[in-house]
Amino acid sequence: MPNIEDRHGSIRSAAAAAAAAAAVLAATTACALSEPAAEDGGLTVVTTFTVLADMVRNVAGDRVEVVSITRPGSEIHAYEPTPDDLVRGAGADLVVHNGLGLEGWFAQFTERIDAPTATASEGVETIPITAGGYQGEPNPHAWMSPDNAGVYVDNIADALSELDPARAEDYTADAEDYKRSIGRIGEELAGDLSRVPPSQRALVTCEGAFSYLARDAGLSERYLWAVNADTQATPRQVASVVEFVRDNDVPTVFCETTVNAGSQRQVADESGAELGPALYVDSLSKPGGPVPTYLDLLRYDTEAIASGLTRQEDA
Repeated sequence: MPNIEDRHGSIRSAAAAAAAAAAVLAATTACALSEPAAEDGGLTVVTTFTVLADMVRNVAGDRVEVVSITRPGSEIHAYEPTPDDLVRGAGADLVVHNGLGLEGWFAQFTERIDAPTATASEGVETIPITAGGYQGEPNPHAWMSPDNAGVYVDNIADALSELDPARAEDYTADAEDYKRSIGRIGEELAGDLSRVPPSQRALVTCEGAFSYLARDAGLSERYLWAVNADTQATPRQVASVVEFVRDNDVPTVFCETTVNAGSQRQVADESGAELGPALYVDSLSKPGGPVPTYLDLLRYDTEAIASGLTRQEDA
């Protein structure tokens, strides 16, 4: 499957970071691989971003140490791994990534570590990107659908069970419990967004990260750029979105926490819409923040979207 970021050079920048880390890695990899990654001799799973880390923790419980490469608030698409990231990867028993071209740096990262990998999105029904330089590529943000999240959880449980077959039944049982919790969130999502009137069922964001959520909720979607590798909207893109917002009487537009909202603020100013609260997609918040877990992320975004799209009706 083609990698979204390859064409835009982010792997080349990640390669430079990996090369700079090589000297550090060479001195530390042998030690990292010869010692248990977890202090108690248990298993360590490294994930590429915080959403996946939370999913793994819910399936693994306290049986596995889980570490995210990127930190809360980090932009994932063009992330450049650090020497510390490479050392953590070298000491992992398993590395879980999203796939679908989300982590353009992942192939470069795994070249220097000796750990099995698992693709969390494997088997999801993807939605193609319909505009811009990524047109035709699968939208990588599949975890934003509660239905797809069940596939993620099953893939994680399978990978953990293969890694640690003695506790496979435990992973399967915890995965089933977690999927039920996600399913309840999906029902809440449908209920909250069902009150959005037909004339305002349009979701406008900076990044096209909500295609799966919009599909589940019956919302049309418009965005300034397809993925966050392109975070500067052109005047033509801004003008097109302004026209869409006006034509569809969209009361509120949104941007994501990991990018600058300046272009979307311009859309709001020129169209008369309101700029809503920043939505979470590629990163959870810190533990004391509004979305410390994946379930919190889904609930927060759904409530923000439903509130924003019914703003005129409630006024």
